[in-house]
Amino acid sequence: MRLRALLETDALGLRLLGGEDELDRTVRGVMTTDLRDPSRYLSGGELVLTGLAWRRDAADSEPFVRILAGAGVAGLAAGEAELGDIPADLVEACLHHRLPLFAVNETVAFATITEYVVRQVSGERAGDLAAVVDRHRRLMTSGPAGGGPEVVLDLLTSDLDLRAWVLSPTGRQIAGAGAPLPGPLGATLAGHHLAATRTGRRAPHRAAVAGTTYSLFPIRNTGRGAVPAARDVRESVLSDWLLAVEADASDWPAARLDLLQGVTQLIAVERDRRDAARTVRRRLAQEVLELVQAGAAPAEIAARLRVAAPVLLPGLGVAPQWQVVVARVDWSASGQAAADEIASGPVAQALLEEILVDPAVSGPDSADRIAVAHTGEEAIALVPLPAVITAPSEPGEGAEDAAAGSDGKDADALAGEPGLHADALLASVREPLSAGLADDGRLTLGVSAAVHSAEGLRGALEEARHARRVAAARPGRVCAAGHHELASHVLLLPFVPDDVRRAFTARLLDPLRDYDRRHRAELIETLEAFLDCDGSWTRCAARLHLHVNTLRYRVGRIEQLTGRDLSRLEDKLDFFLALRMS
Repeated sequence: MRLRALLETDALGLRLLGGEDELDRTVRGVMTTDLRDPSRYLSGGELVLTGLAWRRDAADSEPFVRILAGAGVAGLAAGEAELGDIPADLVEACLHHRLPLFAVNETVAFATITEYVVRQVSGERAGDLAAVVDRHRRLMTSGPAGGGPEVVLDLLTSDLDLRAWVLSPTGRQIAGAGAPLPGPLGATLAGHHLAATRTGRRAPHRAAVAGTTYSLFPIRNTGRGAVPAARDVRESVLSDWLLAVEADASDWPAARLDLLQGVTQLIAVERDRRDAARTVRRRLAQEVLELVQAGAAPAEIAARLRVAAPVLLPGLGVAPQWQVVVARVDWSASGQAAADEIASGPVAQALLEEILVDPAVSGPDSADRIAVAHTGEEAIALVPLPAVITAPSEPGEGAEDAAAGSDGKDADALAGEPGLHADALLASVREPLSAGLADDGRLTLGVSAAVHSAEGLRGALEEARHARRVAAARPGRVCAAGHHELASHVLLLPFVPDDVRRAFTARLLDPLRDYDRRHRAELIETLEAFLDCDGSWTRCAARLHLHVNTLRYRVGRIEQLTGRDLSRLEDKLDFFLALRMS
């Protein structure tokens, strides 16, 4: 039944206080509660009835409504018997979370509403209930315990003629029925899902790509074994799997939506199994990290690495080399929660475990060579080599292409270096992660050089941390830096105070920017090209498709506006640093 049907029944005594645009939501059950956190008893689609006994003051309304919205309930009905008029703070919280709110007249018992909803829901579903129960039984007996998510998705194809895929938050295919989903399409769908989740839109989310419509369902366990709903969507948005179905679910009947909800819960069991399997690798990484940070003897660290290597590199026995990768997720303040209240360490840990998986490899077990710990706000990965072969997601996006663009270092030289390259790690995941980070989040990542022994791990950790700080000094939502960048001028830039950076760049570049705005003279572009060509008039003119005389005129104008001389090394260096810091 639909929510609006409740308003059309006078005997229920309901009055709508907010959420008129959401009255077409389907009600699949009813629950009465006065618990402050009833999430463990919610599975989605309920009409929640409450007498407001959980509310002690105005501050209690927002977290209560956030929990209900996160669990996917259809609406909230609050009784007037306890407090009289429904508190304004509860009305405001429901409006913020787009949760329909009804007032229940004090003369109407909750039992009356419960009986009516149960009777209506049971009557509407009676015709399809047998088929739905049968499908659920088949899913439960043939699901993850008997073949993994692929079996569940195969049943969707055979029973309902639906093509579906389980995707990670970066769009990597974890499971699918039939033909695999192309990598770029998976990343696009994941980006749509993350963006919709961040705006608070109700799932399933609809995405149209290249003329095909997909419905995107979040995969989260909402049964009795589930963890409480996250207090802030940012705590889970970058780690949740999703189910992408090649169909438009906006006009589906309730029975089919119920079935897909059951499918996502079954797949959540597979995710729980995957997370449990990672526990050993996470513990190994944590133990090694604690020894390294405590300055333990190399022999003690080496002994621990010998224990870790067979787990991370089955069949190899020992790892000839190791790399360290450090990641951090930072959030700015928002209306949901202060940034310092979000546990960013686990978020970065789950993200790093996903990023370090070869994007060309599918399946839930493809991260079995990755050990990631988290300490404070950082996630730290201990990567044995060979562990990951970074493959391009599209032609021209390989490790060599990405690494060469990061520092002017020769691509062939970087290609000959073992292990991971910073920018290549993010090449295929930058788009969806940027959507999940939205306007208030940043991911920064640093990669160390490969080391051959336990003695080098402490230096590798500091190198990766330093590289991450270099990445943090750059603009953009998703940034990375590698060890090869630490030998250049960029080593110093992250430690220049912000006010000094702003004053320095403004003094040198603002006159050129103002002139460009007024005359469209492209002086900034000319300056960048001139420095990049090492002051060669001929090469710079060819790059900009200008006559040499025109180039000389522009450079002369730059010198006139700034009072600098581009034939002097000191002035060239100042301009170079100003451009890098801007």
